[in-house]
Amino acid sequence: MTDAEWAVVRPLLPVPGWMRGRGGQPEAYCHRAILDAIRYMVDNGIKWRAMPADFPPWDRVYAFFRRWRDHGLATEFHDRLRGQVRVRAGRDSEPTAAVIDSQSVKADAVVGVDSRGFDGGKLINGRKRHLVVDTFGLLLGVMVTAADIGDRTGAKVLLQRVADAHHRLELVWADGGYTGSLVGHCLAALALVLQVVKRSDGQKGFVVLPKRWIVERTNAWLMRTRRLARDYERRTTSAEAMAYWSMTLLMTRRLARPHPQPA
Repeated sequence: MTDAEWAVVRPLLPVPGWMRGRGGQPEAYCHRAILDAIRYMVDNGIKWRAMPADFPPWDRVYAFFRRWRDHGLATEFHDRLRGQVRVRAGRDSEPTAAVIDSQSVKADAVVGVDSRGFDGGKLINGRKRHLVVDTFGLLLGVMVTAADIGDRTGAKVLLQRVADAHHRLELVWADGGYTGSLVGHCLAALALVLQVVKRSDGQKGFVVLPKRWIVERTNAWLMRTRRLARDYERRTTSAEAMAYWSMTLLMTRRLARPHPQPA
C-alpha cells in the first residue's frame, strides 16, 4: 500500500480485542504488512507457501486471513470501505437498489466434489459465485456454491442475507435467469421488487443492457485478480472472502486518489 492508501485504510480497520480490554496478545506483525501480504496474494494468485520473504511468514498471514474470515471481519472491513466510496460520490452509505448475477469459474483439483459441480449452460466444471452489487458495482453480498446450483436457488438464499444486512434495499435488477417464482418470493418474503431486464427479441449480437452491465463489470473486476480467475479454495467461505479482499483492493485505490474539489 502507498501511504495515501494506508491513511484511508487505517481508521477503518476493526479494533483488535486486546485494545478493547477483551484479552489476548498484540499481533506480532504490523497490520499494514499483513494487509500488504494478503493483497499481494489475491492480486497475483500465488500459493500461501510461496509468500515472498519481504512479507511476514505465510502461516502468520494465513492465520490472520482465517481469523478475519471466520469472524466476519473481512466483510466488515469491506463494507466500511464501500460506505466511504458511496459517501464520497455523494450517495447515502446504504443503497436502495442493487443488481444480481452469477459467475461460473473452473475449480482447481483441491476443490472437493462436495462443493463443485458442472454448469451445463457454460460448460464449466467448478464453482459459481452469486453476486449482489450496488449501482456502483460494489459488493453487497457474495455466495459461492457448486456450479450446478441454479441461479434462482442461490439467489433465494443470497437475497435473504442481503436484505437482512441492508434494510433500505427496495429494488433488485436481474437477467432472464431469475424469472419464475423468485419474483413473487422476493416481494412477499423480503419486500424486494425483483425487476427482470430482458433482451428484446429483435436484438442480435452483443448489446449493453440497462443495469445488467453493472454487475457484469464487477465480474470483470474480480477476474482481474489472479486468485479469482480460477477457484483454488478448499472451503467456499475462503472463496467468498477472496472476493471481498479483491474488492477492498479496488476500493482502497479509488479512495486514495485525490478527490476533485468543486469549482
